[in-house]
Amino acid sequence: MSIDILAMGVFFIAIHLLSNELIPADRIKRLRWLSLSGGFAVSYVFVYVLPSLHREQQQLQEYRHTFAMESELYFIGLLGLLLFYGVEKIVSDANEKGIADRQAYFWLQTIFFTMYNTLIAYTVVASFVEGIQALFYSVAIGLHFIAVAHDLWRKSPERYNKVGRYVLASGIFTGWLIAMLTKFSAVTQSIIFAFISGAMLLNVLKNELPKERDAHFPTFAVAIVSYTSITLGLKYFFQW
Repeated sequence: MSIDILAMGVFFIAIHLLSNELIPADRIKRLRWLSLSGGFAVSYVFVYVLPSLHREQQQLQEYRHTFAMESELYFIGLLGLLLFYGVEKIVSDANEKGIADRQAYFWLQTIFFTMYNTLIAYTVVASFVEGIQALFYSVAIGLHFIAVAHDLWRKSPERYNKVGRYVLASGIFTGWLIAMLTKFSAVTQSIIFAFISGAMLLNVLKNELPKERDAHFPTFAVAIVSYTSITLGLKYFFQW
């Protein structure tokens, strides 16, 4: 186990435990922070997740006698997006209708995001990224985790602080542990990556892309341009 993998796991767990304290209370500062997070996350999706999904799909060509199409992984990604959208829709409808027992819906969302954390942590750790690559991926995913955790905290601060954040953090630890103790086949890893890519695409565009009235566009634009430029440069020079 490399120090990079251990550091990434600790970093992701700390984010969920402290996310409600990392977002500034001041509205203007909070909007700038969330715009920065959204910019990094959107850039990460377009310069890493989507190209990686395409690369994983191409690698399945060696299994062409098993898979009949050239878009199996994209379909699995669509399923991931659909499943998490369905959960978000159920929770949103419950909140709009003022359903009294919101605790059940809070836990439904928390459980799904714990699974989400587990799959992301597994995918990142199983990829064996290290050094500068690990740093840049950790920044993007870490900010994404902050935005997701902050959204859950904002909806139910007391439940999140008492139990929710520890459940979400346990998902990170579980994914990290699975990646360290097991070795799935290349096809299984591709399927997991595709599923979580679809879910991440939804969460980034739905929860992190700032609304027009809430966005601090200069911060959002600078985040996208800077993260994309640095990442593409590093990919070019180090063949990520």
